Amino acid sequence: MSVKILYFAGLKEALGLPGETVELPAGVATVGGLRDWLVGQGRDKLATAKNLRCAVNQDMAKLDAAIQDGDEIAFFPPVTGG
Repeated sequence: MSVKILYFAGLKEALGLPGETVELPAGVATVGGLRDWLVGQGRDKLATAKNLRCAVNQDMAKLDAAIQDGDEIAFFPPVTGG
């Protein structure tokens, strides 16, 4: 399964990339599973980010949300403005 991952705000800066497309191994079927797999691939900031937010195909999602081939998953910390 191939998915596109986008990183925003502090995660983008900490990881040094705005996003990537990855081929996932069998068994990675949720946003949480994807995050855990990415941490295992060296994206440690995803494990330590406080209040991590995520979206699947531009819809807010929780870590138990299912992912499918071709999905776009975004990870971002909470953002405030003013």
